Parts: sequence; C-alpha cells; structure tokens
Amino acid sequence: MEEGWFRPITPSQDGLSGLDTSVAHIARIQNYWRGGKDNFAVDRQAAEHAMAAYPDLVASVRANQAFLARSVRYLAGQAGISQFLDIGTGLPAAGSAHEVAQEVAPDSRVVYVDNDPMVLAHARALLTGSEPGTTAYLDADLRDASGLVEQAAARLDFSRPVAVLLVSVLHMIEDREDPQAIVGTLLDAVAPGSFLVLTHVASDLEPEAMAEMARRVNQHVAKPTTPR
Repeated sequence: MEEGWFRPITPSQDGLSGLDTSVAHIARIQNYWRGGKDNFAVDRQAAEHAMAAYPDLVASVRANQAFLARSVRYLAGQAGISQFLDIGTGLPAAGSAHEVAQEVAPDSRVVYVDNDPMVLAHARALLTGSEPGTTAYLDADLRDASGLVEQAAARLDFSRPVAVLLVSVLHMIEDREDPQAIVGTLLDAVAPGSFLVLTHVASDLEPEAMAEMARRVNQHVAKPTTPR
C-alpha cells in the first residue's frame, strides 16, 4: 500500500455495494499507476495495456500527483487559501490535498468529491479519524456541478476564497457534457481571490502515442477518456 491518507481496504473482503469488479475503473487504474494496491485484475490489465502504448505514462501520472502537492502547498502557504474543493480525488496517494494543506496551515478545510464506491469506502475510513470540519467527503458527480456546489456549501464558506482542484479529471467528461460549462459553474460559485488548479490529458503532446493510449483505456472502462 502506498503511503497515503486512508487506511488500506482489501477489495475482496469489502463487499462494497455498487462495485463492479468485472469492468475497469479509471480511479483504480490510476491507483495501479501510482503504485497502489487498491485495484483488481481487470484494472491492472487495462493499466498495462495503456502503458504499452505510452511508456512514460506512469512517470506522467506520478508527476501530476506531485504537481497537485506543490500547488496545494503554495496555496495554503504563500497564497493564504484555507479552503480546498478537490473534485475527482480518486484512491489513496501520498501528498493528497488535506495532508499537504493541513501540514502548512492546520486549520485548512478540505472537501473531497468523487462518486466511486471504493473511494467512498476509503473516505469513511479517513473521516473516522479526522477532526470535524477539517476534512470531508462528498459523494457527488462533477457532471452535476450545481448540485456539487450546493453540497459543498454545507462544508465550505463560499463567501471566502476557495481553491477548486480539477486535477486529472476533466478528460473524463465527454464533449457532449460540456466541460467548459461545468468549469464555469464552479468558478461562478466561488468568491473573488479563489484559485483553479487544473490538469488535463493532452491530445497534442506526442499525439499518436496519446491517441493510442486513450483508445486502449477506453476499450476497458465504462466512461471514456477524452484528451484535448
């Protein structure tokens, strides 16, 4: 198990409702790329299939996680941001938002958002050991940005600046679902002085390899990835 913010959960022993272990899930695929163990054989097969098309994939995924940590450290320190909305947080990884933010500023509030049942199970383990009001988890879908904001408003003060973290998640939104409008809804909801942290799988960097990598991932997952 990688060092991270959740107690480990053994997938085969959980009996998680709503968890389909016959279809790969991007959160569990990324967990494998990060060196974690919260994944199934179907996820590992999909991950290896994609890696064969883009050998730098693991390094890229881990660099992305390091970018998230650097961004949160800057925001909690130099920028003075004390509220974080991390959307599409995924499964355990060292340097997660609440670890970094609360190391710099212990009073930081971090709200995680995801809609995968395995992520939810880990979140319950996290919240068991967290002080009330410092770290929370929302079972919500980025595609319903207005509903997400409504839920988050119960945990965060949207009259003060918030850092919205959309790290490696928007490529899971298809063009027909209008990702630009989703981001606009989130940014309209936050106060002046807020920040947006965003990374996205690119279609114009090593385009042939990236296109093949995305094609292979999409062969395995229920929700396709869309490089842009």
